[in-house]
Amino acid sequence: MIAVGRTGRGAIHVGVNAQLLSLAEGYRSAGITWYIYNLLNHLPEADDGIRYTAFLGERAYPGEAGLGLRFSRLPTHRPPVRILWEQAVQPWSLALAGVDLLHCPAFVSPLMANCPTVITVHDLSFLLYPTGFRRWNRGYLRLFTRISVRKARRVIAVSQSTRDDLLRLYGLSPEKVDVIHNGVDPRFRRLPDDQVAQFRARRGLPERFALFVGTLEPRKNVVRLIEAYAQLPPSCPPLMLVGGKGWLYDEVLGKVEELALADKIHLVGYVAAEELPWWYNAAEVFVYPSVYEGFGLPPLEAMACGTPVITSTVSSLPEVVGQAGMLIDPADVQALTGAMAQVLGDAALQAQMRMAGLEQASRFSWPKTARLTASSYRAALAAKGEGQRV
Repeated sequence: MIAVGRTGRGAIHVGVNAQLLSLAEGYRSAGITWYIYNLLNHLPEADDGIRYTAFLGERAYPGEAGLGLRFSRLPTHRPPVRILWEQAVQPWSLALAGVDLLHCPAFVSPLMANCPTVITVHDLSFLLYPTGFRRWNRGYLRLFTRISVRKARRVIAVSQSTRDDLLRLYGLSPEKVDVIHNGVDPRFRRLPDDQVAQFRARRGLPERFALFVGTLEPRKNVVRLIEAYAQLPPSCPPLMLVGGKGWLYDEVLGKVEELALADKIHLVGYVAAEELPWWYNAAEVFVYPSVYEGFGLPPLEAMACGTPVITSTVSSLPEVVGQAGMLIDPADVQALTGAMAQVLGDAALQAQMRMAGLEQASRFSWPKTARLTASSYRAALAAKGEGQRV
């Protein structure tokens, strides 16, 4: 373990397991790595009575003032090595660093942790949608998440929906679980119309199109989205599917071919985070009919860019979009078709949804997330002797 940087003089020393942080484009755990990245960037300013040490393997991460960095000598980008580090090396590293509290921002803590822990749970898809995981990964998360949240002093849920799942499936005490929403990065904002037009021209995009952003896998409900789009009039603008290939991607491709929509539905593939705001700004409507989300960043990002949002009535999605988006039953193809037709055909409705979305998105920020997270640390340290309470 290599130590780098100054950690400040705060009375409380918090360690953050940042081994899942990766700055490589296309990283599969993009949502979690984005969460870790933003926490590390904003925690040092959230509470000047707390100092931080991040334990990580991503040597390209530059760090922030007041944030100590300890780099692992092991290749923790490989899941088996990371698990070994978390369970065998991490307790030793925490003792050497003199950490008072450990934040584990991705489900699991070391079983032999020698200090109190706070755990972030992003969703329980490995329990609710287990077929989307490799068997060993599903088994590891099922066993270790259950143990970790029961041992933790505090558990952070990224939405009320995830908190409800934790209480229902793990039987945790309600007072132990804090709801702390994700934030939205300032890069996701309204961009000048002339620059958006230039982006469309560079990318060869049409003046009007509908947009989906997310990994192309069953939980995102893309096949049903394609079926709904197929029922729109031929004059409707094309649909752009932005996202990497996920589990059962071939079903998405097969449905496009089956319905002869290759000239209307375009599989764009992975798009770098720096380019995503341009896609949101260029789209006429954003459609996200996912059947389950622990939080759902894409609808929030779309609203922050002033794009009307159609999404699902399930899990955390109503919580994220509030009254600003149009909500549909993700199992109802006809409802999804009707929602797209309504928004695409009504410029006044688009303008109304655009303004409501911008207002809704303004309620979410990473500095706010960091402040509430720091408060959770303090609550955890105040709850001495309650680590085993469920």
